[in-house]
Amino acid sequence: QVQLVESGGGSVQPGGSLRLVCAARGMIFSLYSMAWYRQAPGKQRELVASITSGVNTNYADSVKGRFTISRANDNTVYLQMNSLKPEDTAVYYCYAGRLRTYWGQGTQVTVSS
Repeated sequence: QVQLVESGGGSVQPGGSLRLVCAARGMIFSLYSMAWYRQAPGKQRELVASITSGVNTNYADSVKGRFTISRANDNTVYLQMNSLKPEDTAVYYCYAGRLRTYWGQGTQVTVSS
């Protein structure tokens, strides 16, 4: 049974940093493309960043230069978020995709002064 467990969310002031962590279980991690999505209240879920099994990365224009996605051999995906803005406030979801797709339960990120 595949599980994606996120952690690392919280509240931070504008300009601050957070690191999100997604621990993947029950899957051959190296075969999957991984990604982080987010959903703000009243808005559609959107792609934030993705990383393939070959470690090619892609970012939403709104986070380029501020966020970094990475993956480690211990079945973990990270999202380092720097220079956070109030508009980054959302629930962040971990995603795994190959022949099937899987989602984590989400972790709240709030950026406010």
